Order: sequence, then structure tokens, then C-alpha cells
Amino acid sequence: MKSFGRLYDVSVILGAESFAYPGDPSYLVSRVKSIDAGDPVTLSALSTSAHAGTHLDAPAHFIAGGKFLDAYPPSRFVLPARIIEITDPQAVTRREIENNEVARGEAVLFKTENSRSGLVTRGEFSSRFVYIDGEAAQYLVEKGASLVGLDYITIDRYGDKNFTAHHVLLSNDVLLLESLNLKDVPPGRYTLIALPLRMQAMEGSPARAVLTTRMKAEE
Repeated sequence: MKSFGRLYDVSVILGAESFAYPGDPSYLVSRVKSIDAGDPVTLSALSTSAHAGTHLDAPAHFIAGGKFLDAYPPSRFVLPARIIEITDPQAVTRREIENNEVARGEAVLFKTENSRSGLVTRGEFSSRFVYIDGEAAQYLVEKGASLVGLDYITIDRYGDKNFTAHHVLLSNDVLLLESLNLKDVPPGRYTLIALPLRMQAMEGSPARAVLTTRMKAEE
């Protein structure tokens, strides 16, 4: 048998730590029925963007004719992963990530000041965050990354109307995982598990993202 090593939950808490990208619908929960009010059950209704909190982007989010999340097998969301710590206070750049080995087919997750300062869990949007620049995105495509993750609600600089990094990565079938909280996770190699909800023809989905150090054999 096999068991997990140490587990890190790297998801933000919807409703407590999450926020909407400007113009997107907010995460909203309403209590339809409540045991405390005398109903036989407690029942809630949920309204949200598909890109709320920790979430996955599929190519269809930006690419005409691109694949939706239900086109991918579950194995595409369970991957060897590498966390790279970024010191640049403005952007993930090619120059900084070239010093780190990126293996073909793995998930590359960036731990930045967004996590270290708590910006990603602050519950309100800020237009000043560490983003992924276009050259870094192109480098990740060249290295064969399968998924790219960042510790903010979007990977592109706020105000970039071309959404450069999104287009570079998604047009090359590189999935995106946004709004990770990597504050307590050391840089290094892990296994990532980040499954989307099983929905038809969705360009994005909230995900519960966890990292494990490794699988250990048991007798």
C-alpha cells in the first residue's frame, strides 16, 4: 500500500479569504433552509464565478475553440510539481526561473510576495500583485510545463488588456491554477492534486488544491 507524506492545503477559503476579479460575480451563499429555524435540513444556495478562489483555467477561457475542463482526464490534475520561490517584487521573469530546473510534464507553481505578505488571502482585490510576464510564460511552454500556478487570482498584470501570459500558456495547452496560498510551503518538489468539479463544458472551476511531499510505501 501507499500513503501520503506531509500534506499542504494550498487553497484559499471561499467566503473568508477569497475575492472576485473586478467585474466578475462575487461568491455568494444564501441559506435556503436551516435546522436552527425549524426546517428538517440545512440547505444552502451558491452563486459564484467559475474563477472564484483557488481555481483552474482551461484553454476555452481565452482561446476560441479551446478545450474545456471536461476534455481532460483526472490524471491531468494530479502531477509532479515544483514550487519555485520568486524574489522579484513585481513579476515572475524568465531570468529568475531559468536558474531552476523545470521538468517536462510537471506543474510549476510560483511562490511570491503575494503569499508571503498574505495578499492572496486578504479578501479584497489589489491591482498591485506579482504577475507572470510574457517571456516567463513562453519559457514555461518551451520547457514543457503541463500546468502553471500562481498565488493570485490572475497570472497577468492588471491592466494588460492582451492577457499576454494567459494567451501564451493556454494556447499551448498549459492549464492554469490561480489563487494558491503557498505561504507555509517550502520551495521544492511535491505531488499536486487539484481536481476541478466535474461539470460539462466549463472553462474554469474552483478546485481544492493540495500538495504532498511524496508517496511512501507501506508493508
